[in-house]
Amino acid sequence: MNNVQTDILISGGGVAGLTAAAAFGTAGFDVTIVDPAPPVTDAQSQGADLRTTAFLQPARDLLDQAGIWDGLAPHATPLNIMRIVDASGVAPVSRDFAAADISDAPFGWNLPNWLLRREMVARLDALPNVTFRAGTGFAGMVARLDRALVRLDDGSQVAASLVVAADGRHSPVRDAAGIGVKTTRYGQKAITFAVTHDAPHNGISTEVHDSGGPFTLVPLPDHDGRPCSSVVWMADGPEIMRLHALDDAAFADAVNARSADVNGHLVPVGPRSVWPIITQTADSLTARRTALIAEAAHVMPPIGAQGLNTSLKDLAALLALATAQRDTLGDDAMLRAYARNRQTDLGMRLRGIDALNRASIAANPLLQDLRGLGLRALHDIAPLRKGLMRLGSGIGG
Repeated sequence: MNNVQTDILISGGGVAGLTAAAAFGTAGFDVTIVDPAPPVTDAQSQGADLRTTAFLQPARDLLDQAGIWDGLAPHATPLNIMRIVDASGVAPVSRDFAAADISDAPFGWNLPNWLLRREMVARLDALPNVTFRAGTGFAGMVARLDRALVRLDDGSQVAASLVVAADGRHSPVRDAAGIGVKTTRYGQKAITFAVTHDAPHNGISTEVHDSGGPFTLVPLPDHDGRPCSSVVWMADGPEIMRLHALDDAAFADAVNARSADVNGHLVPVGPRSVWPIITQTADSLTARRTALIAEAAHVMPPIGAQGLNTSLKDLAALLALATAQRDTLGDDAMLRAYARNRQTDLGMRLRGIDALNRASIAANPLLQDLRGLGLRALHDIAPLRKGLMRLGSGIGG
């Protein structure tokens, strides 16, 4: 394994990197994927990622194209309605955005991240042209006109026509390529956990807005015979750390005080995780023989299921260009086309999520009133509502 030739080297074994390896492998490319940490594929194992990901329709289509969806479908919980509740006023404002308005299918499907890794690794094992070197990480590279020479942390070297950075917000590939980032900090963190509840969720994902950030419940399969949802609760950093430190009873009380009684009484189950909330954008999506995707390219607050779904739009664009230009894979012209393809969509989504997050933080009563009025307008004007849903979900272009 000292000198390996491959079409594509992918750095990063998270959900985006594993999907990329399966997609490029299914398309017939020779792929090597590396990650210093072997993926945790069991919910009970130490280090398991107990968060969930909602895949919107275009992302589901990409998973299907990559040969992954058949293994995921039996475990996926459909998201039929996105409900937004503004609970900051005396009388909460609630509006439902129904997938049936614009499609015969749900907006998306929710899945646990540890299970995604399990099914994605199984797909890679079935592809003879994909090599997953779990436990081996990226150490450095020299990008030449015709290929990139990548050094791994076990001392071996891989020559690749294209290097794909899917190695997260602290991407070592991005650093090696000399690409900087711009970061916006909001003073927020998110705490993530699961809850069971008395009322069925009926496939409804609910964002409850007050001050500090949204409290979002996303449907999951039943847990111990009770309806279950995953929760992402955003607030200012010190408050989230206080919540994380509470004992189980006090934390349950705080959860129910914040939930606006969505789905009835909530019972937190399992561990809690804390994540910083930032917006981060790479100064460039490409360098010689190198393409950035997912959080190596952009990080955004977890609002509207845009994060990973935007990441998979990066992958879909790169995959389409690679399959159309196999003989010139990874050259400067292909990478310029990738950057042009993603520039407008990324700019629009990053600005939109930033604005929505700033609006969700607002504690000023006047701004909160305006937020409630804005919610009514976005929902009650039908063309505006349907256009917003198509834009957010990626349905219909």
